[in-house]
Amino acid sequence: MNSLLQNPIRATLASALLAGAMLPATAIAQPAASATQTAAAAAYPTRPVRLVVPFPPGSASDFLGRQLGALLGEGYKQQFVVDNRPGAGGLIGSQLIVSGAPDGHTLGLVGAPHFVGVLMQPKPAYRPIEDVTMISQVATIPNLLTVAPNLPVKSVKELIAYARARPGELNYASLGVGSFAHTAGEIFRSAADIKVVHVPFKSIADVNSELQAGRIHFLIFTAPSSQALIGEGRGRPLAVTTAKRNPAFPDLPTLAEAGLPAATNDAWFGVIAPAALPRPLASRIYADINRVLRSPEAKERFARQGADPTFESTPQSFTEMMKAEYARYARLVKDFGVLPQ
Repeated sequence: MNSLLQNPIRATLASALLAGAMLPATAIAQPAASATQTAAAAAYPTRPVRLVVPFPPGSASDFLGRQLGALLGEGYKQQFVVDNRPGAGGLIGSQLIVSGAPDGHTLGLVGAPHFVGVLMQPKPAYRPIEDVTMISQVATIPNLLTVAPNLPVKSVKELIAYARARPGELNYASLGVGSFAHTAGEIFRSAADIKVVHVPFKSIADVNSELQAGRIHFLIFTAPSSQALIGEGRGRPLAVTTAKRNPAFPDLPTLAEAGLPAATNDAWFGVIAPAALPRPLASRIYADINRVLRSPEAKERFARQGADPTFESTPQSFTEMMKAEYARYARLVKDFGVLPQ
């Protein structure tokens, strides 16, 4: 595994400069890299790297952050410290990322909540696109629709019928307003045409106990967050939200197969850094992440949780994807009626 990142400096810089040609326009507009910046990229990292995860331990972003951090740290021979900063649907962690020094020693692993939370604030604390440097998308992970073990339904169709017969009586859980589980729940509610109540929680442990007790009736959480529930019998999975069945859950139908193609969605995750990260350093980090994702170790670890590594994501394509996702969720937030107050 150590050989993953131990290429000669010249080869690393060559791949970094090639990747740099695909950086966002804001990065391309920067002056040509100085010799100091190039040398700093070659020497990176010079101390432990802080990888901020805006959600609690046990979440999908926490799982990915720890796996990616361990693989990168092993190659760099420098520790990657996962810093869980949950709260406010990811806003607290994202604010910490954008306020960090642009030297590569503060990175963040984020998903759609990075900008969904901002869309719900009357006075956003940061600009989700302009205030960061996009490095690379890392993976997509399926969401699982899971119901409380005592809920008398065994399929998506039965859940919808049960909810329609009891408008406003069923609750679904999330890890905060703007979190993956919240937006996925709203997408499902809208597609199924049901009236249910959103209940945000601060920790997965609280969600687990409330689901097992039957006070929370269903949730749509990412696979790593759901597997403990399922394995311990605290929840019963009904479907995956991806367009195709997931190899990690071959017996679970998709929501499209259950008659709700409009509810299809999955969770994506990527690495970002504070704005103004020097181009050679951004290119170096991107190249090393991409190399790690292609390793057998990463593929095996990700597959156990149903995660699909994203190999083709460049800084440029990740930036364009983020812009498109920002526009998509802006429309969803408006449609859901969850507007800034």
